[in-house]
Amino acid sequence: MFRSTSLALTAALCAAAFVPAFAPASAHAQSKVPFTAERSWQIQRIGAPSVSRDGRTVVAPVTRFAMDEDKGYTDLWVWNGDGSGQRALTTDPANDGEPAISPDGRHVAFVSQRSGDKAPQLYVMPLGGGEARRLTELATGVQSIKWFEDGRRLAFVSRVFADLPLAEQGKRLDERKDRKMTGMVWDGGPVTAWDQYLDERQFHVFSVAFDAAGPATPLPPVRALTQPSGRELPRGAVQGTAGHYALSPDGRELAFVSDADPAIARSNNDVFVLAIGEDGSGATQARNLTEANPANDGNPLYSPDGRHLAFVQQRIRGFYADKGRLMLLDRRGGSTRELFADWDRSAGGLVWARDGRRLYGAIDDAGTVRVYELPLQGAPRKVTAERSHSALAITDSGRLYGLRESFVEPPTLVRIDPGSGASTKLSTINDALLAATDFGTYESVTYTGANGQPIQMWVNYPPGFDKSKKYPFFMLIHGGPHNAITDGMAFRWNAQVFGSWGYVTAWPNFHGSSGFGQAFADSINPEWAEKPYQDVIKAADWFAAQPWIDRERMVAGGGSYGGYLTSVILGREHPFQALVAHAAVYNLYTQYAADFASEPGRFGGFWEGENRSVVERNSPHLAAAKFKTPTLVVHGQTDLRVPVNHGLELYHTLLNRGVPTRLVYYPNENHWVLKPQNSVFWYQQVQRWFEEQNPPR
Repeated sequence: MFRSTSLALTAALCAAAFVPAFAPASAHAQSKVPFTAERSWQIQRIGAPSVSRDGRTVVAPVTRFAMDEDKGYTDLWVWNGDGSGQRALTTDPANDGEPAISPDGRHVAFVSQRSGDKAPQLYVMPLGGGEARRLTELATGVQSIKWFEDGRRLAFVSRVFADLPLAEQGKRLDERKDRKMTGMVWDGGPVTAWDQYLDERQFHVFSVAFDAAGPATPLPPVRALTQPSGRELPRGAVQGTAGHYALSPDGRELAFVSDADPAIARSNNDVFVLAIGEDGSGATQARNLTEANPANDGNPLYSPDGRHLAFVQQRIRGFYADKGRLMLLDRRGGSTRELFADWDRSAGGLVWARDGRRLYGAIDDAGTVRVYELPLQGAPRKVTAERSHSALAITDSGRLYGLRESFVEPPTLVRIDPGSGASTKLSTINDALLAATDFGTYESVTYTGANGQPIQMWVNYPPGFDKSKKYPFFMLIHGGPHNAITDGMAFRWNAQVFGSWGYVTAWPNFHGSSGFGQAFADSINPEWAEKPYQDVIKAADWFAAQPWIDRERMVAGGGSYGGYLTSVILGREHPFQALVAHAAVYNLYTQYAADFASEPGRFGGFWEGENRSVVERNSPHLAAAKFKTPTLVVHGQTDLRVPVNHGLELYHTLLNRGVPTRLVYYPNENHWVLKPQNSVFWYQQVQRWFEEQNPPR
């Protein structure tokens, strides 16, 4: 394998990001290239790794983008577990993703839509070299692959018509594609999910045999696991299904998540189990393990010894940011207990240690995603401290692998010592680009927000920041609202890109943000506006008091809930010269068109009780008479989380009010701007808006 000579260089670069924010620029830094939007798309993006049990081999997908083609290419890369080398494992023109190393460490399974495939299929190839072998030929495609423990079978998910055999799925898909009549009919929800309208297809788990010594043809038969039980995975899980099922170590049981509520306008995800037969088929009866809990249960995960089944449970129905409690089912005795009831954090990103005595999690923790050890006996222990770590994988010896990132370090493959928390960098594919890039610095600041409570805030400074000068300021308002900004490299709303324009930026983790405890997250419900508004204004006051901020050149903006709060600010007193409202929830009445609105919210409908007055206090559109700040409105046509009517309503209102405004519309983007050229155009339009509405004075 290839050997890297640039580890020290990138380590020095990352360390430089933590120097005091007021350090003057060096001549060397001035010779580097700014971190522009275009440069951000030159970063090769590493996905979740898979590690062999012995820790000798790590495989992860790597995506590089071709700006002129407006697309990405994903290949599998392989690393020596000790960090001694890396190389591309696949080079097919098709995208290869979701790698999963076999239990014996000899093969890697992955998903790819190669030449002749009508949909993504399951492939397996030897890690030591050789051709990839296709195991499936399904018109409905394959995702979320997992090995059975004996290595003789794999499981996967496919979205299928439940009334048709697998062999006939393609015919119906072709008929619907070719027919002239395009009407769709629903008698219940959900109707939409994120950026697509949902038909009657269901997500189901299947299995297929693998024999390394067997012939490549004919393809092995595919066996249905969940379909015989009549239970499907959550229908709206269009962004991924891997966390919705797990296989027991002996291969005899499947745990999976399914909506147990029979109502057509409500859901309640529970954890079910069913028996797996010798041929890899599922039983006709599934047993509900979490029937007593009225809120969602999910993320099942068997311990390596098979004794326990861990899962994550919420207790408040309709509150997506409710604390995720780590639950443990003893499969011998049948009892279930909650681990760490007094721990005010949500469990997530979980992996079992091979000894079955502890789990590790990637935990949203006060502005950073940290690795925690979660023992079955004892208290949670913080493993990592600085920079965020996620996508954990573990070896038999207990060594952890994952992705490390910060505001100035893209996701980077690392080996993590579970004792000390020290991480060793393995991937070097972005080293040359990063070393030649002029990043700014950043730091965490705490200020006093609403109700006198402390608010954590990430502050990014432009390259060469000098406290003797004055800088324009961009207040970044995160979405969710229950999604904190953590120390990581976002490729949308990138603070370092804004820094290349000369702006100081801030991401305040205002009231309602995740990772700061249950009470803090729930403190804005159902009054969405007031506390976050106060937190943002108080953050602006903090910056206005700094001698290095030009208080006459402050701007603000955000997307989704961040766009909502920007629209709230638009109708209230604030210090900002210009605003950006992307995918903004502008009208709480018309937000009933959102994908999640097919079922009742936590506090009921706007027509119930005092809810109308809550809407009137919190819906930005009702303050339109006070709108006067120049506002850039951005929306994508296929956004079904915040439908496009919100952007048009806001833009038309501003036009009618005579307020300077501009609409940036994407016919082929959803809730986010994901295509490379569209992304660069987005940054260009925001920069142009600020140049026009917030010029130097």
